[in-house]
Amino acid sequence: MSVPLEDFERLSPAKQKLLLARMEKLRHQQQGGEGREEAIPRSPRRETGAPFPLSFSQLRLWLVDRMDPGDPAYNIPLALRLRGPLDASVLARVFTEIVRRHESLRTVFETVDGQPVQRIDPPAPVSLPLVDLSGLGAEAREAEALRLAAAEARERFDVPRGPHLRLRLLRLAAGEHAALVTMHHIVSDGWSMGLLFGEIGALYGAFLASRPSPLPELPIQYPDFADWQRQRLSGEALQEHLRFWREALAGVPLVLDLPADRPRPAVRSSRGASIRALLPPDLSASLAAVGRSGGETLFMVLLAAFGVLVSRHAGAEDLCAGSVVANRNRLEIEGLIGFFVNTLALRIDLREAARFRDVLDRVRRTTLGAYAHQDLPFERLVEELQPARDLSRPPVLQVLFVLQNAPAGDLELPGLTREPLAVPEETSQVDLMVDAIEVPGGIAATWRFSTDLFDAPTVERTAVRFRVLLEA
Repeated sequence: MSVPLEDFERLSPAKQKLLLARMEKLRHQQQGGEGREEAIPRSPRRETGAPFPLSFSQLRLWLVDRMDPGDPAYNIPLALRLRGPLDASVLARVFTEIVRRHESLRTVFETVDGQPVQRIDPPAPVSLPLVDLSGLGAEAREAEALRLAAAEARERFDVPRGPHLRLRLLRLAAGEHAALVTMHHIVSDGWSMGLLFGEIGALYGAFLASRPSPLPELPIQYPDFADWQRQRLSGEALQEHLRFWREALAGVPLVLDLPADRPRPAVRSSRGASIRALLPPDLSASLAAVGRSGGETLFMVLLAAFGVLVSRHAGAEDLCAGSVVANRNRLEIEGLIGFFVNTLALRIDLREAARFRDVLDRVRRTTLGAYAHQDLPFERLVEELQPARDLSRPPVLQVLFVLQNAPAGDLELPGLTREPLAVPEETSQVDLMVDAIEVPGGIAATWRFSTDLFDAPTVERTAVRFRVLLEA
């Protein structure tokens, strides 16, 4: 399989990453004489009535939840301001249909013989609670809307019992509302939020015009994937992935300490904050050109530079930085709302790297190999590496770099305009994470950090150093 460079560059980051993973996997299959992979089937448990297992990713969050029930660091909040004539009853019907379509949104978690399993509740009408703020003055109304949105983002879910989707509609004025949508990560991810946008737009327009749903039924559901994953990641297939990751990470330190504003607490919390920085379009274009010269994607260039930055701050020449992949490398799961995203531990080895080009070459090889073995859940990798138990830090990965690649979804609501409601972020799952996305004005980067360790000015200075490094 070959793709002209100019065609590759026109793809979104999501499609670039997916194409690279598929090309690398195809190469491995050809070398091993493997044929085409079969589609994920509907689970035979549907015939027997047996409960479904949790996916590996769900199991990790279930275990995390046992230690800190409902930790809001795993909430995925969305707050949108909607202007125009909104039909709240139609919007409630839209969410009812989305919950019917996706079993993940009707999942509850039980324990059977000491093991967690998932059970699917039957479809039921979804309510859309309305809070009327229109009687307040403009300044008080805006402050109360932001307060309610922040409180909603922090509110803990009852993970075992569900539901894992919460909705609230704020009436701000005639023809102005704020929609608050929050999902727990155990049933959702970034790609799922894009799917949610797309389905809301398609269904709202259809139902408003008294048309039936235009969306096709889904071929499988998330519990089918969870059951298939458990069966597939066993035996030789599992061992092949484990061999790759053991070799890729052999000898790399699994602890990384950045200079902090205060000592690391004995038990980390999920308290966090964020700052934002913008890399201008001319810099973004020059970085992409650097990548093209050596066959690297923009993500690879940014990751390599981030590795250099972290290395200088932590005094470590060999380190692990995490990133995430959508893990939607099969057609039958691309349309499912669910927790598919996987975290990759990417080794950045700067030892004897005399030039940035040397670092880039290593990062390219590391990333392509990781993409080809992205099916191994991060949770299973942690189990294999057996890091020393340390409640003061996340296991294996303390820093992450992400270039967002999930489709944003097309949320077009007839007669309505939308814009984000600016709600401050107050959680962090790791010490430091850079969440970047390409925008018309360049590359927008959100630097999320643990407030157990860092103050905002420290992270702001780090973001400035990152830009200076990229401009060098």
